[in-house]
Amino acid sequence: MAFWDNLFRGGAAQFDSGSAASNSIELTKRRPAVSLTKQGAATGNLRVNLSWRMRTSDIEGRSRSGGSLLRNPLKMFQPDLVQAHTQGMVNVDLDLGCLYELADGSKGVVQPLGGFFGSLNEAPYVRLSGDDRFGAPSGETIFVNLDRREDIKRLLFFVYIYDQTPAFDRTHATCTLYPSNGPRVEIELDERAPEARSCAVFTVDNSAGELVVRREVKFVYGFQAELDRLYGWGLQWGRGYKTRA
Repeated sequence: MAFWDNLFRGGAAQFDSGSAASNSIELTKRRPAVSLTKQGAATGNLRVNLSWRMRTSDIEGRSRSGGSLLRNPLKMFQPDLVQAHTQGMVNVDLDLGCLYELADGSKGVVQPLGGFFGSLNEAPYVRLSGDDRFGAPSGETIFVNLDRREDIKRLLFFVYIYDQTPAFDRTHATCTLYPSNGPRVEIELDERAPEARSCAVFTVDNSAGELVVRREVKFVYGFQAELDRLYGWGLQWGRGYKTRA
């Protein structure tokens, strides 16, 4: 969302109708929710994508040439951002997951760890497309079958950093929702929590037939079990491991 949009709107509306220039809605602390139902986007497949980028200072350290710093001394306080798109550039492994609770009371998780990829056309109607370990341009994507929305009670989308990777304060991540109709919805993980390992990004609640997306962006210092306790899911968790890529 552009700066000028906020300037002229004055923050009056509870639900942002999106930026005409970018065809997007940005959920923030001041505007944390959007109704997919009211947007006419509560059908078809909802695509949720996680992408991230790193600071060059985290990849190269402060190894810039002395001449460059002399010409532009303020640059040392403004590290550039680059896309983390290749394995050789930086070792980052962010994972996108989804806790689900269905209308019949069944609960579970869709995530790369453990190979819980879910299913789109049968319960839980949530499907992870794959596990991106190297920050590919496409990132990681989860699909939700909103044609079965009456079977879905609530969803919690979360991101966690796998072992031995940089912390969230050095990883700029964005979750983008692509409904079947209307503008996309963007949520930035823009709050810094250096020691956090997981982040509850947003929820999707089905209340009285209305699907509402609500920004959370709550960092925790543990993993899925701590997110579970925070949101009252009640699942049993164990230590998980990944096979080598």
